[in-house]
This record gives sequence, C-alpha cells and structure tokens, in this order.
Amino acid sequence: MPLECVTHYVGIRCYIDDSHFSGRKEWSDWSPLKNISWSSDSQNNVFPQDKVIPVGSDITFCCVTQEVVVSAQLGHTFCPLVHLEGGNVAIKIYNISVSANSGTNVVFTTKESMYGTVIFAGYPPDVPQKLNCETYDLREIICTWDPGRPTALVGPRNTVYTLFESFSGRHVRFKRVEAPMNETYQLFFQVLPNQEIYNFTLNARNPLGQSESRILVNITEKVYPHTPTSIKVKDINSTAVILSWHLPGNFANTKLLCQIEINKTNSTQELRNVTIRGVENSSYFVVVDKLNPYTMYSFRIRCSSETFWKWSKWSNGKQYLTTEAIPSKGPDTWREWSSDGRNLIIYWKPLPINEANGRILFYNVSCSSDEKTQSLSEIPDPQHKAEIQLDKNDYIISVVAKNSVGSSPPSKIASMEIPNDDLRVEQTVGTGNGILLTWHYDPNMTCDYVIKWCNSSQLKPCLMDWKKVPSNSTKTVIQSDQFQPGVRYNFFLYGCKNQGYQLVRSVIGYIEELAPIAAPNFTVEDTSADSILVKWEDIPVEELRGFLRGYLFYFEKGERDTSKMRGLESGRSDVKVKNITDISQKTLRIADLQGKTSYHLVLRAYTDGGMGPEKSMFVVTKENSVGLIIAILIPVAVAVIVGVVTSILCYRKREWIKETFYPDIPNPENCKALQFQKSICEGNSALKTLEMNPCTPNNVEVLETRTFPKIEDTEIISPVAERPEDRSDAEPENHVVVSYCPPVIEEEIPNPGAEEGAGTSQVIYIDIQSMYQPQAKPEEEQDTDPAVGAGYKPQMHLPITSTVEDPAAEDDLDKTAGYRPQANVNTWNVVSPDSPRSTDSNSEIVSFGSPCSINSRQFLIPPKDEDSPKSNGGGWSFTNFFQNKPND
Repeated sequence: MPLECVTHYVGIRCYIDDSHFSGRKEWSDWSPLKNISWSSDSQNNVFPQDKVIPVGSDITFCCVTQEVVVSAQLGHTFCPLVHLEGGNVAIKIYNISVSANSGTNVVFTTKESMYGTVIFAGYPPDVPQKLNCETYDLREIICTWDPGRPTALVGPRNTVYTLFESFSGRHVRFKRVEAPMNETYQLFFQVLPNQEIYNFTLNARNPLGQSESRILVNITEKVYPHTPTSIKVKDINSTAVILSWHLPGNFANTKLLCQIEINKTNSTQELRNVTIRGVENSSYFVVVDKLNPYTMYSFRIRCSSETFWKWSKWSNGKQYLTTEAIPSKGPDTWREWSSDGRNLIIYWKPLPINEANGRILFYNVSCSSDEKTQSLSEIPDPQHKAEIQLDKNDYIISVVAKNSVGSSPPSKIASMEIPNDDLRVEQTVGTGNGILLTWHYDPNMTCDYVIKWCNSSQLKPCLMDWKKVPSNSTKTVIQSDQFQPGVRYNFFLYGCKNQGYQLVRSVIGYIEELAPIAAPNFTVEDTSADSILVKWEDIPVEELRGFLRGYLFYFEKGERDTSKMRGLESGRSDVKVKNITDISQKTLRIADLQGKTSYHLVLRAYTDGGMGPEKSMFVVTKENSVGLIIAILIPVAVAVIVGVVTSILCYRKREWIKETFYPDIPNPENCKALQFQKSICEGNSALKTLEMNPCTPNNVEVLETRTFPKIEDTEIISPVAERPEDRSDAEPENHVVVSYCPPVIEEEIPNPGAEEGAGTSQVIYIDIQSMYQPQAKPEEEQDTDPAVGAGYKPQMHLPITSTVEDPAAEDDLDKTAGYRPQANVNTWNVVSPDSPRSTDSNSEIVSFGSPCSINSRQFLIPPKDEDSPKSNGGGWSFTNFFQNKPND
C-alpha cells in the first residue's frame, strides 16, 4: 500500500552495497518507528506515481480525494474499488504484465474529474552475453556483447552499460535510447601505450536491477585487421610478378600473416600464405612466382596477425595477364589417310594456354624419310589440319607451333600403318561418365597408345577426336563434351611401334542407350490360307539409338479402324506375341491362322534403352483352298454318286424308259417294205407306192372268239376274203388274224406299159397274212417265184380285166395280196416283246398283231394275243420302277 494512502509507521536499516567494497557486508540496526501520514498539500491524487516494477508483481494503487470515485481502470480493464479510511479508494493489481514502451495508464474517475498515474512494468538487465574485445589496427579496442532479453524499459529507464578496465582504472559508458531485440552493442576503448593485457568488466544497470560480465585479453593476439586496399601488380618476368597493397594499422611491432588467392581461367584456385613484417606506413608487397606465361590471373589478399585471431575480409580482385614465353610443348598430333589412299591428312590440337605460353601465330608441318624431306608453308592459326600427297613409304611427320617469342619442340608421328588380320568389331556401352576401354599389355608397344573416335554416321576419314595414353597402360576412360546419349560412336585403339601404328581394337558403343525413335519398315511377302510371311528392313543407326536386341511381333484378329491393339504388354489372351532375338532374322512366317480373316500386325524393335514405336498393318489371309476343294468335291461326289446310282437304275430300266419316253421309230430307209422284188416291180408299170393320204379304219373282223380285252367301237373289214384253206394245221389255235384296210380308193391311171391299151386300176390294201414269209437269199432269188418270195407286198395298183381270168395268176395274186410289214421278219428277235412271231417261223399265217404304215414306226393296234410275251415294265408303278423285267 503506498504511504500516501493511509498512515504508516516506518523504520529504516541499511548496508554497504558496493562491488568494490572489500569489507564485511551486514545490515545495520533498525531506526525508531515514525508515523508518516499523507499531506493534503500534495499535487498528486493517485499513488504510487510513475512507478517502475518488475513484470508479474502485485501492486496497489489508491486515489486520495474528497470526491466520490465512481470507477477505476488499468489500461482498458476496469478494476473493483477498495474503500479506505477518510473516503479514499484503492485497486489491487495481481501479476501485472509487461507494459508498452510508453507505460500503462491507471485512471480513477469521479463525477466531475479524472485522476491517474502511469505504471512501467519491465525486466532487469540480463548478464551481457558473448562479450568480446579485439582490435583492427592496435590503436583502438572494440568490445562487443549481446544484451540478451529486452527489458521493455526505454528512455530514462533504459539500461546503462559501463566498461571498466581494472588495470588502468579507466572506464567508458554506453547508453542507448532504445534496446532493439538481437542487436549487438559495442564500446571503444583506446589502446594504452606499453599495455598488451586488459581486464574488462562490463556492468549493466536499469531501475529494476543490474548485471555484469568480465573478460581478460592480450590485445596483440586479438587482431582483426581491416580489409586490404589498393592492390597493384608489376612484372618481373613471364612467370613472376610483384603484388602490393595497403593495410591500415599500427603493426610496426608485430608480424602479419597474409594469404594470396590466385585464380586463373579454367583452373582450380590456388592459395599462398606469406609472413611479412609490419610497417608504420601501412604499405606492403610480396613476390608471386611460379606463374604460367601468357595467362590471365586474378589476385586477392587477406591478412591477420602472426598469432592469428581472425582473417581480414578479402580484398577486391585484381586481374593481370602475364607475358609470353616460348611454347613448352609441341601440338598433340594424329594422321589419317584419305579415302583414296593417296594423301595423308595431318591433324593437331591447339595447344592449351599453359603450354602455348602465348598466342600461337602459325604452324610448320614437314615430313621426312630416308630419301627426302618435304615441308609445307606456314599454316596460320586457327587452322589445325594439313594434307600432304605421299606414297606408301614410311615417313615421319613433324609439327611445330610458333608464337611471338619462339617455336615449340616438334611433335613427330609415323605415317605407316601395320595391318592386323586378327581384328573383330566389339560392342560397349558407357558407364555414365564415359566409355571404358581395356586391352592386354603388349611389350612390343614402344610408344603411346592412341584412341580415336568419331560418329558412326560420319563419312570417312572418320575422326572426331583422339586421345593418347602411355604405352604401359591397359585401360582408359574416354570422355568428351561432344558425346550425346543415343548416338553411336566408333572407337579405334592404335598401338604405337617404332615403325608405325597398328589397329589393336575396334569398338562401337554408346555413352547411353535410348529407345528407338522409328519402327522397322515391314511388308507382307506372301499370304496363304493359314500363314503370313512378313519381311522387314533394318532400322538406320541414327534412329536405332542403341544396340538392337530384338523385335516384338504382335498380331491379333481385327479389321481396320476397328481393331486398336491396346495393352500390348498386358498379357491379353487375344494378342499373340513373338519375341525375335535373332537380330539377323529379317523374315517371319506366322502359321496356324484362319483363312479369309483380317489380322492386325504390329512390329516393334527394342534396345536396352527401351521399346521403340510400333508399325502396324492389316492383312487378310486367303480363303482356305482345302475347305474350298472339299466344299466343291462334296457336291460333285454326291452328284456323281447320284448320277452313278441313277445310271445303274436307268440301265436296268432302259427298256421301260425306252418304251415310256422314246420308243423305237423305224427308219423308212431301212424298211424292208421298200425293197421291192424285181419280179414284181420290173415290167409292171401299174405298180406304185401308196400315196400318204389320211385314212380311217373301218372295222375289225374277228374270226375266232376268245377272251381278249374288249375293243370297243372298232370294226375293220377287209375287202379281201380270208381263205380258210390257207391256214396251216400247225398254226396255234389261239392265233387271231386282224385284217386292216382303209377305204378302197379307186382311180384311173393310164397304163402305157399295158398291151391292152388304156384302162383303170384299183388301189387295194391287202391283208397281212404272208408278211412273215422268209426272205430269199440273193442267189436264190432267180429260182424263187416272185409272187411267193415277196417279203413286202406294196399297196399296188392291180390291173382289172374283165375278159380273161387266169387261175394261176389269180393264185399268184392271192399269194401276193395282203399287207407286208416294212421290215425283214428274219431280223426280229423271237424273245422280243415287240415280235408276235410264233414258234413256227416259216408259217405264213403268223399274225404280226398290228400293221404299220410306211411313214410310221409305231404300231397302230397293240397285240392282244394271250400267248404273246407281255411286258411287265409298262405303266408308271413305283414298285415297277425298281424291279427288272423278266427278260433282263
């Protein structure tokens, strides 16, 4: 509670609180208590006034006034009022928080006015951290420290730092207006003459407390020099210069350790340490030697004391080009014969800067043998190739580089190449940083090995670069910035002997294999019903981008624009895959395919670098010829079998078919009825053949009655009476004579051959009675009666006379009368169903069964004789069709 708020009784005691007091520290006795009360003449009404307290403290504020206090607040927070004696009020604050830099307001409000004060809550100073004292130039000491946690107190309540040196008794004070976080403070203390060791105590004090930190230093060992300035370089020769600089400070009584940084183009950094004695004028120099002629250098310097505490900061760089010198080495040389073998092409590499020792102006090239020496004119730089026409003799080629100072040692190389018959091309792949080549040690190689390489697609002479390795080496790694992944290179290893170079190894390789960028170009050479022959071409080396390891051939059924071969490597069952690992194979026959089917073919090449793109094609196989032949042969075979069966049936039923569909029609030319007997025809002009006029039968006269099939409405009457006496007793009793005659046609025909003069004749159709008379043989015709031997009795005009009737003539006429068939009876087969001939073939009374006309081969009236053979093949019975006739 503040003393002003209520009456207090106070007693006091004390003790000496001084860090430099070495006596005993103890409290004094208490003073007598004294009554202290508030004076009404005070100008303030709120107590305590502008108090500084530690953060987290408890404090009571009171307001002494005669007015009635309405409220009280700390900052923006209202606090409950505590009423004291005499009408005073107070508020109690617990665990107060840190204040702002301007403090925290405490306000009491009455009905008529406001009363208040400011409270400052902060922290006591921390112990100074990282106290360090050093010097830049041995003239002034700089002590630095870290203040630690901010106190949150500013202005007159800020922390005051005092640096006290105990040996000299001097001190310096440091006071800051503000205390930013993480800021390093420093104090400067003048170096005292003849004093090297200093004992410093740093004291920190503010209204809330104090702290201190101590350090003991030898200032000559705590030298942190300034940055060197004014760097200068001066020539001594092509390999040495003088380097000078300025370093502020009083280093006359000490030594300095300086470090020189030497940088040159495309080279590693070099550091050189030098120890020099300090001077009063702060100017220093040093000789820098072992430099390369005609080389651009950059120099930087930093220094420290010999006892070394800290390096100074690096000076700014100073660039300088050293002077030229004679080239230290001849050019790296190689040679190649031209493609026609007539000229020798000499190559050389430009000398590195550290070997050229200046700017190369030109090159001298010469070749010499036991017989002559040939030199070329000076070849200006940057040309690094020359061509000389030489024969196949052994020459030594010499190349010399010249600059403004002088000439380099000559580089020599032999022109001869020693053949190597035991040579094969090998393959290799880079290891990531280059191509590794190995070979066996050969004691015959007396000089360096040479490895040359070039792009495989480069035209001859093939040369991109070369590398020389010592003769005792057995391996090397070829590296080049020109190497690119996926590009094939040729590597040639030459061994050097006294008389020339010999090719030892030939290698093709890649620095890194990639997947092909092109697919093989393939075509279909042949297709069949069950196979496809595919042929493809090699992929160009530029597009292969690796060593070819094989081909993957995919095929599946599919039509164009509908088959999309997706997931070729997913193991789909409908996609067939063939892995071709024989890279020399250029054809593939795909078998076991289906005929007349569309197939989707895909071909891809692959290397160790990956799978290349695909080339696809759609092919339709041919139709299956075997199936087609079977499809043709089966119907043909069926047709043949049906035809054979039908032919057999037709052959067995040929008579029935003949009678049913096409019966025999006699050929009139072969008809015996037209073969007239000479005895009848000669001299008888009245006989004529029947004119073919339509005729209608009249009637049929039945001489015997038997059981026959009924013939209705048929009646045939013959004008010529049958003679019973002409019947033979040998005739079968069931024989029936059916006479046929059309109506009698009478016409008068002049008969110029007759002696009697003009007369009339009558056409008579005679009976068929003696038509089966046997025909007389030609030699017997003269002895045979013409009337009796006639086989055919034509339908004649017989002369009619009323005066004379000769019985013999009547007899002959009777014999010749009747119808004679138009055939030779002897040629008929008795067993033929068409022949009604009886067993007595000589009987003249055998009935034919039906007459026929001279222009028809069809019987007019079929035979009805029961004894005549009957055909069982007649009609259209289904059962008759499949059974033979009895006579077959």
